[in-house]
Amino acid sequence: MGTYSYQALDTNGRSQRGIQQGDNARSVRQALRERGLNPLDVVLVENKSGQQTMLGRRGLNGAQLALLTRQLSTLLGAGLPIDEALAALSEQSDGERSRGLLISMRARVMEGSSLAAALAESPESFPEIYRASVAAGEQSGRLDQVLERLADYSEARDLLTQKIWAALAYPLLLTLVAVAVVSGLLVYVVPQIIGVFANLHQTLPWPTRALIALSELVKDFGWLILIAVIVAAVSGRLALRQKKARYAWDRMMLRLPLVGSLTRAANTARCATTLSLLTASAVPLLDALNIAAQVVPNLPMREALKRAAIRVREGGSFSKALGDSGYFPPVALRLIASGERSGELERMLEEAAKHQNRELDRWLSTLTAVLGPLVILAVGGLVLFIVLAILLPIFNLNQLVK
Repeated sequence: MGTYSYQALDTNGRSQRGIQQGDNARSVRQALRERGLNPLDVVLVENKSGQQTMLGRRGLNGAQLALLTRQLSTLLGAGLPIDEALAALSEQSDGERSRGLLISMRARVMEGSSLAAALAESPESFPEIYRASVAAGEQSGRLDQVLERLADYSEARDLLTQKIWAALAYPLLLTLVAVAVVSGLLVYVVPQIIGVFANLHQTLPWPTRALIALSELVKDFGWLILIAVIVAAVSGRLALRQKKARYAWDRMMLRLPLVGSLTRAANTARCATTLSLLTASAVPLLDALNIAAQVVPNLPMREALKRAAIRVREGGSFSKALGDSGYFPPVALRLIASGERSGELERMLEEAAKHQNRELDRWLSTLTAVLGPLVILAVGGLVLFIVLAILLPIFNLNQLVK
């Protein structure tokens, strides 16, 4: 049975779009006619093997995944079977992509597959941590509780991304505006003013000479400079796809003041939240460590987690293995060690995640408070230099004329 997207006219002549399952396009058209619809177009969305043809491979974003998980958790908690819950969600879904995904999942479940197996056919929408948690929830019979935790996790992760971008938005916007203003001054304003002094054929103050040279450089080769910046940015992005270059870059980020603390807090918060979720979902610690390593973007910290998994497999202490790397904050390590000794690792991981999220908020506030004034000072310094370069010849105008 495949999934089809259709466009049809109802009895009032209004156009309707939706998703319908069927063995072939003909059976879908017949089903639409039985519903009082006149089919205009029927297109295959997904075939039996799960190969998507129209919707592509782009998955759900963080907000969509969190909402879907929250709704599914609520329906299952109310006692609905999985297939009925998926059917209800597909009927009320606004997006064609999510509707087709839910119908496809329901078809797999009705064919006898587990929900985790159905999710595994759409890895672009459901990451490994999601699928592992659902599989553990199905085995333990606590699927609704696991989904509720997954919804909290998805919302927290989406909120973390929003916080980081919100903290960087003001400095980035200020930088772009500053570059545009200074470039406009150098290209259009400065040449007209400085040209008066250049025609005096006298030795100008060095700030004025430097400003003239900079203005001519930007005016004559500005487009080349812009192309060079774009090429450098693209080349740097491509270089970071290589593991050695990415590792060196991530290690340097950990050593930078302020940025290093922010990076540690963000990655530790993500790691602790993931481990807390997985251990609460009855996923074995070794499997949880391997999954958590994949969601940590910083490569040195990811490698430290993988080495910790090996140490734990050999009978070593998880907190000591992390501490030996030197990358994880001491407070988080102490909380994890306390959880190991007391047998409450899940709860202490959750406490470590909360603490690191608070630390992340503090560092983001500090970063925003520092970057904004630094950009303003840099722009003020440039403007001051331009003003001095223009005013110095005016102050010395009598000497220049003589």
